[in-house]
Amino acid sequence: METELKLNLSEPDLPRLLNHPMLAATGSAQRLLNTYFDTNDLALQHRRMAVRERLAGDQWLLTVKTAGRSENGLSRRQEWEAPTTPGALQFDTLVDDVAQATELVAMRPHLKALFCTDFERQRWVVTHADAQIEVALDQGRIHVPGTDLSEPLLELELELLSGPESALMTLADVLRQTPQGPVALTPSDASKAQRGMGLWRRA
Repeated sequence: METELKLNLSEPDLPRLLNHPMLAATGSAQRLLNTYFDTNDLALQHRRMAVRERLAGDQWLLTVKTAGRSENGLSRRQEWEAPTTPGALQFDTLVDDVAQATELVAMRPHLKALFCTDFERQRWVVTHADAQIEVALDQGRIHVPGTDLSEPLLELELELLSGPESALMTLADVLRQTPQGPVALTPSDASKAQRGMGLWRRA
């Protein structure tokens, strides 16, 4: 189960955020290339699920997410992720929910790549309010392969690793206040998959 708070921010606020004392330690950085799949009739979207292949460094990962629920940027959803071979879509060994795995395996021959995200992720792990929280800053683009459709991606994700869920909101409040001035961090219920699907529909 993944619990995270997604926050949009603007380019002018970025330098202030990066100078925040909570992010003073050097965060790790990694480029992430992601491809999202669905069928021609959008069977995954109708089931409120997402299937993604990700290249992180030299490792390929397969991820399946359920929509769960999202309110004021805070989402809770099931997620399965494991190393994979590109194009294999090995749902039977990844998803431990038998019914969902069976459904995904049956759907596999009809899945195709719809859209991609390409971004650099800066990552910090901070301790706040008795919680361990991963702070991830994503900067890049969402695009539809074979078209000129793309849009910028700039967002902050706070993922709860351990501790009380309430710490996500209080950490967001702390990050909004910097010595150089306030940072507008706006809660967003739109996942990267939802944004990419909206872009794909325009193709």
